Amino acid sequence: MQTVLIDTDIAIDYLRGESSAKDLILPLWKTNKAYVSILTVYELHAGMRENEKEDTENFINACNIELITIEIAKRGGEIYRHYRKQGITLTSTDCLINTTAVVKGHKIATRNKEHYPDKKMFWKH
Repeated sequence: MQTVLIDTDIAIDYLRGESSAKDLILPLWKTNKAYVSILTVYELHAGMRENEKEDTENFINACNIELITIEIAKRGGEIYRHYRKQGITLTSTDCLINTTAVVKGHKIATRNKEHYPDKKMFWKH
């Protein structure tokens, strides 16, 4: 089974009890194929309510965490510049998450498809 980098929107859906997110994530956990970027950890904590702390920590701990390396940082900047030249402005976070998936060989699970112009990166389960 393909490894999958879970984007923040899907993580939030899971934490809010969305059945489609659970159907996506639970099999990945069973096979140790669920990954999140350290930036998703940041985004989850940035938007977390106090009563969501335990569930959020449990979710994060159930995933493999991908850190930002120098290679990911450099290539993320290149991706940002590449798309900016085409008139497409992406956030730094999305560029780094995308690059993490590329460098580490993951597909991306997201609902925010406009954040990731390279459509071959999407995971179809």
